[in-house]
Amino acid sequence: MGKSRARRFRRAPFSPAGPEQRRDEEGGPEEEPAAELLEKLQHPSAEVREYACASISKLLQQKHVIPAFLQRDVVRCLGPLLMDHSLAVRETAAGALRNLSACGGFEVCDDMVTKDIMTPLVALLKECSTGLDANQLSPKKCREMNKNYIEDIANEAINLLWNVCECNNTAVSIFNKEGCLEAVLHYVKKFSTNVDLAISVANCLQAVTEDNPDLLSSFNAYAQQVLETVMLCPESTMKHILLRTLIAGTFWNIKDTIPPGSLGSMVNAILKIFSESLAIDAGETIIRMTEAEKNRLKLAAEAETEENMSDVTDSRVLTEDDDMEEIPKGKVRRENDISDLLPSDKWELKEVTALLMAQQTALEIIVNMCCSEDPSDDEWEELSSSDESDLFMENSYNEGGGLLLSPLCLSDEVNSAFLNNLIPKKILEKTAFPNSVALDICMHNPSWKPLIKKLNAVQCRALTCLHSILLVSDVDCLGGVSALQSLAQHLSQLVFSKTELPTDTEFLEAITSALRALLQTMASKNISQCMTPEQLLALCEAGIHSSNASVKVNVVSILGISGSVLAKGQDTAETLKMIGKFLLEVAMKESSLVVAGEALDALFDVFADGKEAEKAAVQIKLLPALKEFQPVFKMRMRKEGKGQYSTDQLCVLDNVKMNLRRFIAYQETLGKTLT
Repeated sequence: MGKSRARRFRRAPFSPAGPEQRRDEEGGPEEEPAAELLEKLQHPSAEVREYACASISKLLQQKHVIPAFLQRDVVRCLGPLLMDHSLAVRETAAGALRNLSACGGFEVCDDMVTKDIMTPLVALLKECSTGLDANQLSPKKCREMNKNYIEDIANEAINLLWNVCECNNTAVSIFNKEGCLEAVLHYVKKFSTNVDLAISVANCLQAVTEDNPDLLSSFNAYAQQVLETVMLCPESTMKHILLRTLIAGTFWNIKDTIPPGSLGSMVNAILKIFSESLAIDAGETIIRMTEAEKNRLKLAAEAETEENMSDVTDSRVLTEDDDMEEIPKGKVRRENDISDLLPSDKWELKEVTALLMAQQTALEIIVNMCCSEDPSDDEWEELSSSDESDLFMENSYNEGGGLLLSPLCLSDEVNSAFLNNLIPKKILEKTAFPNSVALDICMHNPSWKPLIKKLNAVQCRALTCLHSILLVSDVDCLGGVSALQSLAQHLSQLVFSKTELPTDTEFLEAITSALRALLQTMASKNISQCMTPEQLLALCEAGIHSSNASVKVNVVSILGISGSVLAKGQDTAETLKMIGKFLLEVAMKESSLVVAGEALDALFDVFADGKEAEKAAVQIKLLPALKEFQPVFKMRMRKEGKGQYSTDQLCVLDNVKMNLRRFIAYQETLGKTLT
């Protein structure tokens, strides 16, 4: 609450690949019922147990089958296998539990913790950490399998730990008490040879350090040194950029452990990493990487053709030692090699995905840097949806401004670091629509198509970031009046540049939040507004029909801000009439009391003062309309209030009710004066 980046639930995008894919070609594990697969988990053969785990892992990606497995106590069936004698079984069991936690959601994660998944998970993590350097497998065995089982098991286990800690406070408490930090720090030190494992650890660390003061004492000098080494690693791949970004986010979460004298340099280092990530053009990277992928696949196909021809030629001269040759790395994998990552021929796609995740993460953390850690006393609305992008937005009420983020004035260190690293400029660049050529490439390539959603997510996070910066920075820091007017023009173009107004809920929420903060800033400094009355009402018409309550609140507030500015001008009565009618209709017909209350507040602002406002109020019969609506509003609060709204929301609605009574009295007095 009060933070614009809510906890994210990361769904594991790829299931373990290997034996279950091979068997899927023969009919697939979907044909085997949950009961039969769970029974096979007790089979004396490790290969059968491994197959059962892998099959369950694949099935658990389908949400509709999860209840059948939960009814048969899948957690308690799979949990003991995390400590199975077979390393392959451990890995597939951890992968199945990871998919269950990722695809099942918050309630499933709670159930997993209740059924004591943390006991075997913590034991596995500690054992893997101990055996990380002294791998239990011989080097020859590892080469034959082209695999490091300890690190792969650790990767699955860390992702499972991350998911449950994201969703369950008890899991976080166990993490603290069991000293898991030491184990996961041991894993992250493998970043130079296993960046995927390090990224999983960094994601987990960012989750467990968020709002977890009990863990801060564990971040001693050694722990900070480990993280600092990772954060300063020089590798320039997109995966390493993502890794540095996540570790920078962890440092921000544990900033209270940093000595005051070092805080400024730490913030500057964090923002330098974010700047590095945001400076990369994702659209151009997609264009370049897809071309690289085409060239690589073409060369690989040509090489394979030549190799096949060579095999035919040489088939008659094989020696008896040929079958003892070491398998070339990356060409042929053992049948039970299991990986939950993208196939090995997708490294370009992996790189771009890592870049977009790094940029999204950087923007989310910057939003947090601009926001208060504590919830506002006047919190108005807590919004949520099944989409993580909606979870991203949490807002609180500011008197006179409606639903806004609780601002925390940036310290001198943060302000200076923001400007030195050109953060506002780079955020603004990310608010533009994604590169059209890159979008077209992704649209026509099934493997790359999921990146479209990620590109749009980065744009929306950038708009939210802009919103937060507008709330905590003064006009001079933002570049002065001309910069604000240019920004207003840019945001207007995002809304009105296309033939139809945007309808995407996530984008509408982000753009209206940014516009609202900008208009509020401009109004407070008497800077001329950016939208024509026609554009203003068109945006509000589109927003008020959104299914998202915060979009509705934003557009109503935008009308209130713009209307209050117009009320001070001349010859604006006609426009004020349109605004007044719109707000009255919202207040009277909107199903959400929160939105209705915001509409009333906007009416109070617009018609509080000014000759043009007085004229418009008379012409739209504002006073009799509000007098008629007043008892209706009171009745709705009595009937709907306690059952649907929080205590904080009811407190704000009580203030609206009181202000409505006062505004009616003011209008009555004003009417007597005019007559």
